Amino acid sequence: MNLQVEQIDKDLVHNFKIIGEIDIYTAPKLKEHLANLEQAEGMEVELDLSEVNYMDSTGLGVFVGFYKEVTANNGSLVIKGLNKRLYRLFEITGLNEIMQIEQVEGGEDDASV
Repeated sequence: MNLQVEQIDKDLVHNFKIIGEIDIYTAPKLKEHLANLEQAEGMEVELDLSEVNYMDSTGLGVFVGFYKEVTANNGSLVIKGLNKRLYRLFEITGLNEIMQIEQVEGGEDDASV
């Protein structure tokens, strides 16, 4: 599956809409898109994962690295739109306690794991 990353900047907030699957094959593309964002003091970034239906530990690694970059510059990162399955990945690893995550209320939990 392909991965699409759309960047829409609005009111000094950098918004990324991520679509597809994030795994060992697509994570480098995601990392490259995020790395192209020029880091600035106090920047705000939102990552919308509402159209991501699969992610493995490689994807988590990309988000951890990006989180470190943004917060090193006193910026903020919000991850939005996680379905129950993706939120569970952040929960198992404890990243939900570190990163700001806005979970989809009543999000679908695809039983076809």
